[in-house]
Amino acid sequence: MGSVTAVPHPRSEAAGPARSGRRSLAVTLLSGALGAAVTLLATRQSWARGTATVAGGDFPLTVKGSDVTGVPAALAIVGLAALVAVFAVRRSGRLLVSVLLSLSGAGIAVAAVLGASDGSALDERAAAASGNTAATAAGTGHTLWPYVAVAGGALILLAGLLALRHGRSWPAMSGRYERDGRPRPRKAKPVDPDRPEDLWKALDRGEDPTGPDPAGT
Repeated sequence: MGSVTAVPHPRSEAAGPARSGRRSLAVTLLSGALGAAVTLLATRQSWARGTATVAGGDFPLTVKGSDVTGVPAALAIVGLAALVAVFAVRRSGRLLVSVLLSLSGAGIAVAAVLGASDGSALDERAAAASGNTAATAAGTGHTLWPYVAVAGGALILLAGLLALRHGRSWPAMSGRYERDGRPRPRKAKPVDPDRPEDLWKALDRGEDPTGPDPAGT
């Protein structure tokens, strides 16, 4: 007897790519949303500390990330909007939005690294506290929060790269629309005169429930 060759089931062949697409979609959503949240949180924390000489004494100074640079917070919001837009557009639009998402993450990381050692915001606080425009902050130190913002930017960048790699296989926000953007018509269900809820639904659709069956029966 000849050997019997097992024929793979079409559903099993399609299950692998489908699972991979759902996995990449979930990771993208999680990475993008978490990255934006982490970045916004980091910009609200203290990034640098120092002192200013006021009336012969030391006056403590602190500056938040948003005082140092507004770029990470602004790009986090842009990235969050791009993350939502990835699932609302198709084809070339999805590609462009994915690029924007990636650039937002990269921009956050670069801006946070530059802001980690920036002392200009502390110097401005020292000048305002002492009343001397030439005054600068002394005993300056920086926290780790700028690097937390860098991590947030890296997560958004990861989401953008995943969208660029797998975005073509993801569904759009609504499955009721055809590829050309036109909504798919819904088939009207036959009205059962013995079910009051069917009569009300027919009236809401502007149909005559007492008229002939649309199917011609």
